[in-house]
Amino acid sequence: MPLSDETRALMARINKKYGAGSVVLASKMPAVPRFPSGSLSLDVMLGGGWPGNQWNEILGSESSGKTTIVHKTIAANQQQNPEFTTFWVAAEGYDHEWATTLGVDVDRVIVFETNAMEDAYAEMIKAAESRAVDAVVLDSYPALVALDEDAKDMDQATMASGARVTGKFFRKVGQATRRSLVEQERPLLALIVNQFRDQIGAWAPAGGTPKTSPGGKAKNYAYYTRLEVSRTEWIDEKRPAGGSIRVGQVIKAKTLKSKAAAPQQVATLRFYFANSSTGIYAGEYDLASQLITQGIYHGLIRLDGSWYKYADYQWHGDKKMAAAMREDLDLQQQLSADVMAAIRSED
Repeated sequence: MPLSDETRALMARINKKYGAGSVVLASKMPAVPRFPSGSLSLDVMLGGGWPGNQWNEILGSESSGKTTIVHKTIAANQQQNPEFTTFWVAAEGYDHEWATTLGVDVDRVIVFETNAMEDAYAEMIKAAESRAVDAVVLDSYPALVALDEDAKDMDQATMASGARVTGKFFRKVGQATRRSLVEQERPLLALIVNQFRDQIGAWAPAGGTPKTSPGGKAKNYAYYTRLEVSRTEWIDEKRPAGGSIRVGQVIKAKTLKSKAAAPQQVATLRFYFANSSTGIYAGEYDLASQLITQGIYHGLIRLDGSWYKYADYQWHGDKKMAAAMREDLDLQQQLSADVMAAIRSED
């Protein structure tokens, strides 16, 4: 249905006042850009990857895999784009050797080490509006100290000073993160790592502890996606000479909030921090298991007796299928593309 003259006049007035492209028809808006996470299961849960030009939070307890997920995300995008550059605010320091183990090209990561909250936020805003980088990462929020708190003695209370500064940051950073509605601009991946704290005096769920995330409640409205990360179990392997060794952990990821896909979705990631006898190296996800799970779920891998069949491939037993999947990168890419195509056709 064509627009009325009054509607066109309204749009023309706004574009004249605020600049061309300030107002457009929703049907003409570009799709939300997506950034791969390095995990097919996580990409599926996020609706196709991390949403771009929006702020996303990765939240969890200590040693649950938060920073690992960020590193694997950066590595996956570097593989796709040889010019992909990250501005990383390291409030807790940056371990470039571990980042390299996780597949990150540290020559394309700009590290700004500070725990001064106002300085960190100011540089994150400038990096976002500069269009000079592809990703902005803060690791992590709890290590930041607001100037108001830093200026006072240890015995002086500074309630909610960080929350006030954080609320101001999200009110100011929106314009820096926003991209044109009519032209192709360099999209931005924005990730902030946060950590749970016990909530004193709150109602406790059955068998659990009431939790909260530092930074106040205002920030939760600003995030496009909030991802909760937890470790569910360790991965141990027996050794031929006896005994066992710990080689990895199972990471459970759940979307607490998602404006780009269905919320309260869950993905399970098997991550290895040491070399495994199955052929998975330190710093890698078990991508084969993720691919097989998604392939079976979406009907791409069929079970015929004890045979597993996909396209022109077939394997006798799930172990042979998993081994073949780990060794053949072309097969991984083909199945991954077919899974994403199947998901899009189901939407």
